[in-house]
Amino acid sequence: MTVILIGASAGGCSLARNDGSFAQMEGNDVTGSVVAKPVNAAPTEADLAFARNAASDVLTKGSKDSSQPWENPSTGARGSVTPLAAAYTAEGRTCRDFLASYVNGNSESWLQGAACRAGGGHWEIQSLKPWRRS
Repeated sequence: MTVILIGASAGGCSLARNDGSFAQMEGNDVTGSVVAKPVNAAPTEADLAFARNAASDVLTKGSKDSSQPWENPSTGARGSVTPLAAAYTAEGRTCRDFLASYVNGNSESWLQGAACRAGGGHWEIQSLKPWRRS
């Protein structure tokens, strides 16, 4: 009886071969096949618009302990918005603070914001700025 094993010794593995038959990169050689996209460390106005929309959505839903994701496909930035604590009254309006995460490439940060309920139950974003520890 003859048993044939094909590829059993190389299945899922790569074999190293350094006999000069393959091209090798040296020093500062660049292939140009992958181009790094520059990443802003700070959110763009468009990124902030997506975060504001997510904040308005999550506050309108009114669910306790909920978050709303957001993403700007143009810049690759993304994050989520989470309401903080309970609503409070400011200048006769119901308001709420929230925290928004901001991720773009290797850059990660937090934004803090406040929104107040306007007519018709709609939430107006009053502020959205980089989070500062107090």
